[in-house]
Amino acid sequence: MTTLLYHHPSSERHDTGQGHPERPDRIRAVIEALSADAFAGLDRREAPEAETGQLARAHAPGFVEALLDAVPGEGRVRVDADTVMSADSGEASLRAAGAMVAAVEAVMGGEAENAFCAVRPPGHHAESRRSMGFCLFNNVAVGALHAREALGADRVAVVDFDVHHGNGTQAIFWSDPSLFFASTHEFPLYPGTGRAEETGCGNIVNVPLRPGSGSAEFRAGMEGGVLPALSAFSPDLILVSAGFDAHESDPLATLRLLEDDYAWVTERLCGIADEVCDGRLVATLEGGYDLDALAASVAAHVGVLMSA
Repeated sequence: MTTLLYHHPSSERHDTGQGHPERPDRIRAVIEALSADAFAGLDRREAPEAETGQLARAHAPGFVEALLDAVPGEGRVRVDADTVMSADSGEASLRAAGAMVAAVEAVMGGEAENAFCAVRPPGHHAESRRSMGFCLFNNVAVGALHAREALGADRVAVVDFDVHHGNGTQAIFWSDPSLFFASTHEFPLYPGTGRAEETGCGNIVNVPLRPGSGSAEFRAGMEGGVLPALSAFSPDLILVSAGFDAHESDPLATLRLLEDDYAWVTERLCGIADEVCDGRLVATLEGGYDLDALAASVAAHVGVLMSA
């Protein structure tokens, strides 16, 4: 079946300022990579804006409105030391979350087996009541809760292989046994969460990797912790927080993954999806700050999705 690609130009207009690592060139590099002939078969769709009620499933009452009200008419404002909004950030953040909602609806509805959301800002650090770590809304949590509340999914899983721990997703999922969160990440590193003993209500699996870890440690962590737990959870839908900043070329961390590692983990996740949920898998872009490494890693990831 066809792989869907969700994107919207507002992702490029979310302006974080000169020198910020989470910059518009990231999405331009991704879209350029996915414009190659090898990706001609992608079904390309415009990311819609998420509705307030959809966002409110993952975020506390009043948070959504307060954040959107804080979007500046011009210039930029800081949400925290790392997280910036410009005049177009409101639309970009709504469409980043809306891409996940639309992709989940399409995949759950049988229009495609899987999808990739090429959007920014990323989302996995955003907590119920707080934007942080370059993230405004928690895109993957919004998608997971839409699948459960609106589309009848009983169990939804998120696997996060960004180099930074997805603290926001973990916090939102923490006490809900119908949701599963698993993460590999460098530790210690921002945001300081993600210890192995953080297990929620038995629905959280963290595999912290020491600084400098490479392919062997990453694959062992996936094989020994994340993948068996994911399979045992047997979700109706698998979502992926696809951050590519564990690449050896990335400037913000020290893990040493390569494109082959991203292809490998995507193959394994698609294999489990085939076994437990008819192949249903939706991935969304999180981190990745070296443009060449990001482009090559996304190409490897999406290439596997297309062949699944």
